[in-house]
Amino acid sequence: MHLSRNLISRKRKYLFALIFILFSAIIYAAFRTDSSDNFNFARREILLRKIGHELLLQSGDSTSRVLPVKKISENEYQIRFENNFSFQPDSLVNITSRLLFKDSFSSHYIVNVLNCGNSSVAYGYVISKNKKDDIVACLGRKQPKSCYMINIKFKPTETITLQSKYVLGSLSILALVSFILLKSVKSKKQTPDNQTKDIYNLGSVLFDVKNRKLIINENTIDLTVTETRVLLIFASSPNKTIERNRLQKEIWEDDGVIVGRSLDMFISKLRKKLQSDPKINIVVVRSKGYKLEIN
Repeated sequence: MHLSRNLISRKRKYLFALIFILFSAIIYAAFRTDSSDNFNFARREILLRKIGHELLLQSGDSTSRVLPVKKISENEYQIRFENNFSFQPDSLVNITSRLLFKDSFSSHYIVNVLNCGNSSVAYGYVISKNKKDDIVACLGRKQPKSCYMINIKFKPTETITLQSKYVLGSLSILALVSFILLKSVKSKKQTPDNQTKDIYNLGSVLFDVKNRKLIINENTIDLTVTETRVLLIFASSPNKTIERNRLQKEIWEDDGVIVGRSLDMFISKLRKKLQSDPKINIVVVRSKGYKLEIN
């Protein structure tokens, strides 16, 4: 029983270690995702500002500023300008396609050029990874000089989706392992076979595990700690053969020392203490081990 508690304790430690590793992996994945998102946004912001810069150069403006890029939503950004300008749709399409090609997360996006005053759409188009799905109209028609804002909305990428699935999957595994652990601990507590019994009835002999005593016809016989551990293994499996190696490992392996003759000595002592009841005996099972026979 002492060894059983040790095994249960070890299993709990392994499960707690597994939960800790999974939890650490989830935290790492979450932070890695956040770090990756921050880096991608910073890189994308530079590309978007460069789009604004080249668009101003195409319109003949080499002095006015491109204002800081504004993030409108998770995948939508806005390029703003200091001064009014005019632009050719052909130039805008070519510039965005060429620069956003360098962004591995920008295979699908929608571009809308908005009027600053009322946010109405002055011009727009759609670029897709599959060129057949591109929607680009009104090329060759120069747009008048005015105050414009350019909104670019990107389609969520598979990479981000996979990272989210990884985190959600890890949480599911963590929840499952936690459930198994709690159920295991609960079952260990509730199952009588796994509880430490204080009293065993061995024929007419009462075996008091807690107080390390044998009670025979109101007479009490004291047991040593090791004798108690040996008898407890037999009492937990009466009339069943217990292998010699198992007895040695369960009783002495935790102490770091296994002495072959020690087991025979303790078996002999237990026989003498149980001899007052002829119906109880610890017998040798040849080439296997021992058995506590209770007739």
